[in-house]
Amino acid sequence: MLDNLKHTDIVLVSHSPRRRQLLKKLGLHFHVTSATCEENFPSNLKGEEIPLFLSNLKAENCPEQIKDNTLIIAADTVVLIDGQILGKPADKNEAMIMLRQISGTSHQVITGVTLKSIYYKKSFSSTTRVNFYPPNEDEINYYVKKYKPIDKAGAYGIQEWIGLMGIENIEGCFYNVMGLPLPKLYQELKQWKEVN
Repeated sequence: MLDNLKHTDIVLVSHSPRRRQLLKKLGLHFHVTSATCEENFPSNLKGEEIPLFLSNLKAENCPEQIKDNTLIIAADTVVLIDGQILGKPADKNEAMIMLRQISGTSHQVITGVTLKSIYYKKSFSSTTRVNFYPPNEDEINYYVKKYKPIDKAGAYGIQEWIGLMGIENIEGCFYNVMGLPLPKLYQELKQWKEVN
């Protein structure tokens, strides 16, 4: 599938192991690099504007040399609750604060994706609403100690233990909560021309 990209040099700008795993599921051959910038955004941005800005920032700061057949894929995910953005926690203490904050509530997970070639760029976003049962303090402590919430927006991974026991339901794309909205990305890649 995606024969239109078989001669394309695909570069994923991400240090997320989950995004790598997800992109592999599409059967694509790609290599990985990290953006050469700080992931900061202007304070006036809201909601989906933030991950769109950050995915574009990563795409623009890809250290790879872009050639005629290069396709850059960059993404960023944030959690939005009551108008507040939750990014990645700085430490385990902040992870526990975030998990208490989303406990027993509904929040949005928004991923911005930017596709970029030498000639063309397109950005899009995907939003999933997640409803959480309220985990107790013992469950929060167990998750933070046993798993790695520091590298995850909102301090949790839907595919991990806390997702299995704590998520009541979702509205939208499951893979988006993991960090890459695969069905939407696939549709965009199907339409991508080799020299775009």
